[in-house]
Amino acid sequence: MNYGTLYIVATPIGNLKDITLRALEVMKLARLILAEDTRVTKKLCAHYGITAPIERCDGHAGVGAFRRAKELLADARSVVFVTDAGTPGISDPGSRLVEFIRIELPEALIVAVPGPSAVTAALSIAGTSADQFTFLGYPPHRKGRQTFFNDLLVIRVRPLVLYESPHRVQKTFDDLARVFGVDTKITVARELTKVYEEVWSGTLNEASERFVKEKGKGEFVLILP
Repeated sequence: MNYGTLYIVATPIGNLKDITLRALEVMKLARLILAEDTRVTKKLCAHYGITAPIERCDGHAGVGAFRRAKELLADARSVVFVTDAGTPGISDPGSRLVEFIRIELPEALIVAVPGPSAVTAALSIAGTSADQFTFLGYPPHRKGRQTFFNDLLVIRVRPLVLYESPHRVQKTFDDLARVFGVDTKITVARELTKVYEEVWSGTLNEASERFVKEKGKGEFVLILP
């Protein structure tokens, strides 16, 4: 019996030209595209003339979308999963869907279509050795936040890499300064691949002063060497 393929597809983190030819190919041939944010994915698909049906499948989705994917895969159809930006499963939804299909339909192929990722993009232009690094994703918003930052002191594999949103980046600068000191060096990558892309290095105290108002907007990658 033939089964379909679940493609885990990386999509642009800003510049739509960063989509790969292979990603476009599998998205155009897909029977269904499962998306973290259908609004973002519809814009991408419209830009490239992709007409496959798009359904919501974010971190809060129930198993309905998973079962729909399973049915199509069992019928030898292809299914694509994308997040709103970057590589699925890297601080974005994706792992639950993959786990479900691996358990419920182990005969189906699950294939990665690699591409953009903010963490590797930031490290490649930070001027910091990244033979090894510790990626920590987004810090907790409330519960466990203080413990999260306190535990950074015992992590020996450097650099440390975090994601942060514009709404909490100042709070994160404060928490990092509390743990490491205000004179600790940091590299901040903001709005990667977008019009206002910026990569800046300085102290935590300087970062807190610099990234306010317009410069405090956008998605951030924070790197502590």
